[in-house]
Amino acid sequence: MTKRCVAVTGGESGIGAACAVAFGEIGDAVAIFYHSDAGAAEAVAEQVRQAGGGALVRQCSVDDEASVDAAFAAVEAALGPAEVLVNSAGLNMSGVKVRDMALAQWDRLIATDLTGAFLTSRRFLRGRGEAAGAIVHISSIHAEVVRAGGADYDAAKGGLTKLVQTLAVEEAARGVRVNAIEPGMILTPMNPRALADAEYRAALEKNIPMGRAGRPDEVAALARWLASDEAAYVTGATIVIDGGLSLLLGQGA
Repeated sequence: MTKRCVAVTGGESGIGAACAVAFGEIGDAVAIFYHSDAGAAEAVAEQVRQAGGGALVRQCSVDDEASVDAAFAAVEAALGPAEVLVNSAGLNMSGVKVRDMALAQWDRLIATDLTGAFLTSRRFLRGRGEAAGAIVHISSIHAEVVRAGGADYDAAKGGLTKLVQTLAVEEAARGVRVNAIEPGMILTPMNPRALADAEYRAALEKNIPMGRAGRPDEVAALARWLASDEAAYVTGATIVIDGGLSLLLGQGA
């Protein structure tokens, strides 16, 4: 495969960082977009270089149109138009029920997890012109399976599913493939208690048929495949990677 320019949002940690390294392992040049932690992003960039890829670090607030435009423009000036976009930037659910949720909380999460996906996808497509490409959005099993206290997150991820499907239809004739990955429990900084507390993590893992949480690199391997020629006929798909967790819906009552 010809080496490509790959843009990864939320690339400074968790699944985004793992995706950046995964693409670096096959020699791609990775643009790591970070929100606020430049040091963490630079550390990931060094991992990408050590893995055999190229790396560029740029600040990008995905909920801000001007910031998204500036980040992509910087990448295009340095590396040319991105051929792959992995949208991993996002916030986790608030844990606040709808009756108690402030509008600002709702707006904040929708802006990052859904509007951010729109803004980055749109800018990526405009940079591609009429050329082919691939977009991979990191969603969640909670696009389908709701949890109390997760209305903001669940709604954003549910909306993301329809954005992915619509984009897939709109861009298929140009050869742009658009897909989503729906992880279950993955050990990332978005799950700090599960990372720090082995007893708590074990209690949660009892609910997973495979008996363990997932790793960021496992999600990254799937993202890399979706962006590869091996997945050339896959578009508009949402692929679950959760150790079987979502298969237990409806059991126990």
